[in-house]
Amino acid sequence: MHVTINGRQEALADGLSVANILATRQLHPIRVAVEINEQIVPRKRFGETTVKEGDRIEIVTFVGGG
Repeated sequence: MHVTINGRQEALADGLSVANILATRQLHPIRVAVEINEQIVPRKRFGETTVKEGDRIEIVTFVGGG
């Protein structure tokens, strides 16, 4: 299937969850916010939220500093 992640077209396997996508990118769920089609995905739903053909996904990584 084809989706857009952070503005870039990507081909992914069918049935992937948000948690799967984060794992393949080595992103820790506690350090990101995810939005699919302009709707925020609650962190507790990362494992059960599957991505569908044509979805627009934004993954924002939190950066600490001071």
